[in-house]
Amino acid sequence: MGKAFPFSAIVGQDEMKLALLIAAVDPRIGGVMVFGDRGTGKSTAVRALAALLPPMSAALAGFHPEGAVPPPAKATVPVPFVDLPLGATEDRVVGALDLERALGAGVKAFEPGLLARANGGFLYIDEVNLLEDHIVDLLLDVAASGENVVEREGLSVRHPARFVLVGSGNPEEGELRPQLLDRFGLSVEVRTPQDLASRVEILKRCDAFERTPEAFAESWHSSEKKTVKRIARGRAAVSAVAVPDAMLARAAQLCMAVGADGLRGELTLMRASRALAALEGAGSVAADHIARVAPLALRHRLRRGVLDETGSTVRIERALEDLAAA
Repeated sequence: MGKAFPFSAIVGQDEMKLALLIAAVDPRIGGVMVFGDRGTGKSTAVRALAALLPPMSAALAGFHPEGAVPPPAKATVPVPFVDLPLGATEDRVVGALDLERALGAGVKAFEPGLLARANGGFLYIDEVNLLEDHIVDLLLDVAASGENVVEREGLSVRHPARFVLVGSGNPEEGELRPQLLDRFGLSVEVRTPQDLASRVEILKRCDAFERTPEAFAESWHSSEKKTVKRIARGRAAVSAVAVPDAMLARAAQLCMAVGADGLRGELTLMRASRALAALEGAGSVAADHIARVAPLALRHRLRRGVLDETGSTVRIERALEDLAAA
């Protein structure tokens, strides 16, 4: 497997990178949905973040059948990055039970699927809006529960399936059902850079990486180490970050002001604000943390009025301004 492009070397796309870092600090946030143009570094960013993270315990990765010899206590493996193809069958995604072996030999034979391979890492789906709805339903259910259950003819196998789900898509090629979109924790929008300097810098970095990947990676080693430390510090601190009642009230007021459906928006806003605070070494969530993650947590949960041409992000920004002025 080739070397991944350094996460720190990705030009621009700050919102997408922030959302991925937040999800890496607290996977319970529920994954990231990335909308935008093709060729804007979506899969590159996810693969880069997975490669950046420290190796994980082999015992916590993948699928380990009952009775199998456990891996050595100190054995480690790279953080998994699994790319789910659009044409994947349900058996390939969740895994398959061999009924003939089970009934004939009395052995519970299970062929692990992509969910088992993604355990402990990232599951990436390009053009998730073109994936069959029942597969998306299944993925979101497993991502929320952290467990995959396969049942066939009275036989069942369950295994841990804790991963950060990242979907990407172009809205012009088909929209995701609102019920499914709402269950992604964060949503970001990426666009092709429109300024000349950014486009030239992207060309330079891509060319340098293609010609001498090892040397290019080494030139970004210091920046990558800082990012790793930020994530590790955030993960260690996130459970201890305080969320004052005033900030909870602010999050709820914002969700009410923009008309977010249900309470998932408030919960995601609270968790994302806390993860951002942990990522930045703050001991308590502040108004600035809420303001910075609000578009990520809420823009995909807003209803659009027939006569309202205002974009979701603009509505959230105006609501934040009103709260700040109150």
